[in-house]
Amino acid sequence: MPSQQDDPPVSEAEIKQENDDGIDSVLVVGAGTMGSGIAQVVAEAGLRVAWYDTSATAVETGLGRIEAAWRRGIEKGRRSEAEVAAFRPRIVPAVDVAVAAATADLVIEAIVEERPVKRSLFGMLSESAPARAILASNTSSLSITEIAGATERPGQVIGLHFFNPVPVLPLVEIVRGLRTSDDTVERSVALCLRLGKTPVVVNDAPGFVSNRILMPMINEAIVTLSDGVATREAIDDVMKLGMAHPIGPLALADLIGLDVCLHILDTLQNDFGDDKYRPAPLLRRMVAAGLLGRKSGEGFYRYDRER
Repeated sequence: MPSQQDDPPVSEAEIKQENDDGIDSVLVVGAGTMGSGIAQVVAEAGLRVAWYDTSATAVETGLGRIEAAWRRGIEKGRRSEAEVAAFRPRIVPAVDVAVAAATADLVIEAIVEERPVKRSLFGMLSESAPARAILASNTSSLSITEIAGATERPGQVIGLHFFNPVPVLPLVEIVRGLRTSDDTVERSVALCLRLGKTPVVVNDAPGFVSNRILMPMINEAIVTLSDGVATREAIDDVMKLGMAHPIGPLALADLIGLDVCLHILDTLQNDFGDDKYRPAPLLRRMVAAGLLGRKSGEGFYRYDRER
């Protein structure tokens, strides 16, 4: 069993792909924003994608979202018609997740951030997927070790935390669970390099590295706003112009989704038992009011939902 004390988090950005990762067919489970982005980048890398969601309509919507992204790429000269024509047939909707898993070399889950739902899915995938298949979760904060505990193959369960927007942001946070094997980590690193991403390997802990650092900053920005210290624009400008952040914390919260931010902060507070992660009351009120950020058309800022 790999020891989390003996294997501290290390960056894999400069690791060269030396061996075939054995991954040609990928099943993506979930057709929301993250699932759509993952399906897109996997297809663009030349791999076959089976795409499943409990809602067939969600997959159709996701395909439309990907097609729109490709059309924009053509219009801006970043993609050719020939490239896009090659991408399209690589993504095939799946009607039965267990059947699709049976021929997948890798499954990437991007469904609702609820432990019981993820554990149930991974238990089924463990029974359905081929013996050497990797079972990956795109969770942004939940324990990979706990998810793996629902399977008969914890050594092949790993976190592949992509960042939104997936086709644009280069980082993938690869999360090693307590029993994740070295082979699974190495193959996952190689896969991320094939996708044109920069993999960084971290150990399993609440929020991993990214959200353990990011979410308290966003939360404090919300408290600063609610305390009347500064306007939303001033808070974001301070971080952009003074700290060289490409986007301010309030605008970033809108991009991530205020409901997602709230869920991650709740997870951090519950798992650590530390009030420094307690969500700002304003954040909780905004989520209750349906002000979720870009996805709902309004959060800390207002957005054109057709964009």
